[in-house]
Amino acid sequence: MRQIPFGIRTVLVHLDHRAQLVIIGIIVGICSGFAALGLNWALEAVSHRLSLVQQKSYIIALPAIGIILTVIFLKYVIRDFSGHGVPDVILSVSLKGGFIKLRSSFSKLFGSLLTISSGGSAGPEAPVVISGAAIGANIATYFKSNDKIRVAVTGSGAAAAIAAIFNAPIAGVIFTMEVILGEWSALSMLPVAISSVTGTVISRMFSGNRIPFSHRLIQVNFNDILASAVFPLVIALFAIIFIRSLKWTQEIIKKFIPYVLVRALVGGLLVGVLIYFFPDVKGEGYSLVKDLLGNKYSSAIFFLLVLVLLKILATSITLGSGGAGGVFAPSLVIGSLGGVFYFQLISLIFPNAQFSGAPLFALCGMAGILSGTLHAPLTGIFLIVEITGGYDVILPLLLVSFLTFTLVKLAEKYSIYQYELAEKGWLVRPRTDARILADIKTEELLEKDLIPIYPEMRLNDLVPIIEESGRNFFPVEDRETGDFLGMVNFSDIKSFLFRPELAGSIIVEEVMRSDIPRASYSDSVITILKMFDLTNAWSIPVIKNGKFIGLISKATLLDHYRKELKAQTDI
Repeated sequence: MRQIPFGIRTVLVHLDHRAQLVIIGIIVGICSGFAALGLNWALEAVSHRLSLVQQKSYIIALPAIGIILTVIFLKYVIRDFSGHGVPDVILSVSLKGGFIKLRSSFSKLFGSLLTISSGGSAGPEAPVVISGAAIGANIATYFKSNDKIRVAVTGSGAAAAIAAIFNAPIAGVIFTMEVILGEWSALSMLPVAISSVTGTVISRMFSGNRIPFSHRLIQVNFNDILASAVFPLVIALFAIIFIRSLKWTQEIIKKFIPYVLVRALVGGLLVGVLIYFFPDVKGEGYSLVKDLLGNKYSSAIFFLLVLVLLKILATSITLGSGGAGGVFAPSLVIGSLGGVFYFQLISLIFPNAQFSGAPLFALCGMAGILSGTLHAPLTGIFLIVEITGGYDVILPLLLVSFLTFTLVKLAEKYSIYQYELAEKGWLVRPRTDARILADIKTEELLEKDLIPIYPEMRLNDLVPIIEESGRNFFPVEDRETGDFLGMVNFSDIKSFLFRPELAGSIIVEEVMRSDIPRASYSDSVITILKMFDLTNAWSIPVIKNGKFIGLISKATLLDHYRKELKAQTDI
């Protein structure tokens, strides 16, 4: 970045960290707000220009063109081809100290523009989230902030992006704390709240203070509450299908189509076919949500169920074949369709019962799907309340959101954003053992003052070495190559040392332990702790390129753990 004039950088670097967070939070909120506005405006403009093309028979080819261009841009031009965004942000704040590449601030925005405007079934929210997070991370890095401040500011960029794109400042804060950061700490809340408010102000300045999905006032009655208590059984099933479909579709496409451009072509054509026969699965689907909430969409109950499943399939293929975008918008479509489907179902079963209407269950379905797929019930509740003005349905929203989250959690341990990270062992959440250990580096634990011995040495030759060392463990190395061969524990040989006739005849190679557990220098502290648990060892040698470089003891690890725990809980 270029030097900011008037010494702003110098002043910020020396400010109290709370003052830093306030100022940086405002800057991040402004930048993220404009990023969200830019993507929204670009989507509207490009989609309008393509609307004439989409009325013709070759609509089938458009999604394929869009996804192919997305893959070419992200993989070969900008070289930032990695998922749909939010998992990357979670990984960054969990294991990378908030670091995100600067190019991520615009790469996913442009990629999602190509994917969504051409008809791909995805939402613009995740690209905006990673854009805002990247902006925050790089601004914090520029002002030489430490890791903890950088993580907080990275989260604030995500909050501002959600707040700006939905005109929902509370949802921006809750989404960031609940999904991105995974904790509610005072240090994080400050910049997250400020950025969320700032991003919302920027959005309202240029787009007006409007509710994206308004609806008529709903008078909730007792029958609605009873029906809402059962509704989670249905909407949780859709959420589980959505999570598993995304996962399985991506795995199947990668397994049978190894070439990324061929994946993009095949996936795009499949989405195009779905759009040709079922136009409602196209794009982010916000116009369909508005029709459902306005009670302007009427269809047979079976067709509604088919649309739910096809929207899940279209989104899974779009993202699994290389398209860029998020799952927020598809979740809103799936939830609203599922809600109207449920309303028609209970109306058939109980024809004489009085219910408030389809819009109520469309709202609850949207909250339920978000709560279930994201494993974030508060985000589901407050986002729907803010984007629809649905304070009048808060009771059924609460009921559906938390019950759906509970049911989905029983079937799916990880959310739609977490399963990929969990499979790779990268899911590390705050205030957990794994998160504390992730901040401890292997080199910090190494004890390097051990004296090496050699396999051909006799035990009586070890006496002066033992006296000099004061250690109980001795690494055995090959005298010529220096390769690590094993360990000798003083407790294993002390009985021989007091018997001269044995100490002079037994060599190290006969008493060393060569089958002991050993760690690689590249292993994380989490991995090393698992070795301790599995082997019941108290000390583990660390090897690098076949050479012994140090010993890690359980006592040293636990001492560093205690210090890091104290440092994190003192924040």
